[in-house]
Amino acid sequence: MEATKIPEVILNSGKKMPVIGLGTASVPLPPHETLTSILINAFKVGYRHFDTASLYGSEEPVGKAVEKALELGLVKSRDEVFITSKLWSSDAHPDLVVPALKTSLQKLGLQYVDLYLIHWPLRFKPEARGQADILKENVMPSFDMKGIWEAMEECYRLGLAKSVGVSNFGIKKLNQLLENATIPPAVNQVEMSPSWQQGKLREFCKQ
Repeated sequence: MEATKIPEVILNSGKKMPVIGLGTASVPLPPHETLTSILINAFKVGYRHFDTASLYGSEEPVGKAVEKALELGLVKSRDEVFITSKLWSSDAHPDLVVPALKTSLQKLGLQYVDLYLIHWPLRFKPEARGQADILKENVMPSFDMKGIWEAMEECYRLGLAKSVGVSNFGIKKLNQLLENATIPPAVNQVEMSPSWQQGKLREFCKQ
């Protein structure tokens, strides 16, 4: 089967990102071996952008798939693969951001991710690690936008993430971030569909 070349966009970091990627969030998550096999098939048909997250539990099989794709010659080098991962809300504390990314990289078996995102503009108590449910008792009253984004910028400066961005941010939260950001987010990953086109948010991001 011949692989399809997927168009790319250039992010504000100067890095190229394939505009189509394969998400790896699934409930329930398939066994790691099954997911790795699915991802290898995705490599074969042309996928080069894979989206994972600490919360998804899919970082390890994504890393195994990258390793296998290199072994099989489906890609010539790590540079041909674009990996996105995300900071979960229980690690959305300034002192936990870099360690959280290092943990993700260890699971991925990679030296860096191409894009690292704040998963939600929410901060959970650290002991709520791994919990997907947004329980009132786990949510902390304030989100340290300035401190957390400074830590995200440190991930970039350390070379652990080639680009940094956010996910599920609205206009108000983006404005708060931009007030103090030295490095503006490269991406705001949000849900869109024919019935929910997010026109105002898309126009704000374009500007």
